[in-house]
Amino acid sequence: MSFTLASTDIQDGGVLPDAQVLAKGNVSPQLSWSGAPERTRSYAVTCYDPDAPTGSGFWHWTVANIPADVTELAAGAGSRGGDLPKGAIQGRTDFGQAGFGGAAPPAGHGPHRYVFTVFAVDVDSLEVTADDSGAVFGFNLHFHTLAKASITATYENRGG
Repeated sequence: MSFTLASTDIQDGGVLPDAQVLAKGNVSPQLSWSGAPERTRSYAVTCYDPDAPTGSGFWHWTVANIPADVTELAAGAGSRGGDLPKGAIQGRTDFGQAGFGGAAPPAGHGPHRYVFTVFAVDVDSLEVTADDSGAVFGFNLHFHTLAKASITATYENRGG
C-alpha cells in the first residue's frame, strides 16, 4: 500500500482556489491521507512555496504532532479559529506567526508552486513549538519521516 494525500479543495497540478489565497480567503484546505506505514505514530503537514524570491522558499504552513488515528484535516483547521486535533501544534510561518498563511506571490513574478505535504512520523511528537520556523520543523522531520505524500497546486498574482 502506498501513502497518499488527497483534498476536496485543491487538485494536484491544478490552480490554487481563491479560498487558499491570503488576500481572498486564507483558509487552510481540507486534506486527507491513507496508506501510512505501520510504524506511524503521528503526522505532520506542511505547505511550502519553493518559488518565492527569497533564496530559501517560503513556509506557508507547518503542523506537527497530529495523532496517528487522525487521517484528515477539515478545511479551515489551520486557519484562525480553526479546529486542529488535540495535541497538534502549528509552527511560525514565514509571515511571522503560527497558522496557515495563504498564497501571496509578488505581482508579476509568475506562477508559484504550493506544495502541501503530509508526513508519516515515527514518534508521537516532534520537539517543536509554535515559535519554530519551517526550517526547524523540516529539520526535525528529516530524522523522523517514515513516508510522505504531496499535492502541488500553482497560483499567480497577475496584479491589478
